[in-house]
Amino acid sequence: MGTDDARRSLTSARVATLATARASGEIDLVPITFAVYGNQLVSVVDHKPKTTLHLRRLKNIMNNPRVTVLAHSYDEEWDRLWWVRVRGTARIVTSGRQHHDAIRSMIAKYPQLVDPPPTGSVIIVEIDEWLGWSACQSEP
Repeated sequence: MGTDDARRSLTSARVATLATARASGEIDLVPITFAVYGNQLVSVVDHKPKTTLHLRRLKNIMNNPRVTVLAHSYDEEWDRLWWVRVRGTARIVTSGRQHHDAIRSMIAKYPQLVDPPPTGSVIIVEIDEWLGWSACQSEP
């Protein structure tokens, strides 16, 4: 799968898995909602119930900004299978234009975020590596 197909597949995915690393080297995985624009992937800490707003993923990114995100599609028809993995450098934004733009792109993709809109921290990943695979050479 080429970069353009990988970008289309990732952009169309509804959920992905974010991998971050603890200071000890242990890997943490968490499902995320996200949006892609340009060479960036954004994810916002939304208003779904959480035990804390001091999330492990945010702490991990502050200590080690290198992250991996994996999206995939499984289907009983195996010729429809695909996955896309991106790697990049993440940063956390809590206000300003980038925060606002990221939330707007998340709301455009997920109507569930319209009311009330999220106000939490935004993770912005500058993607520097795209890798994908598809059982079928056409778009998923």
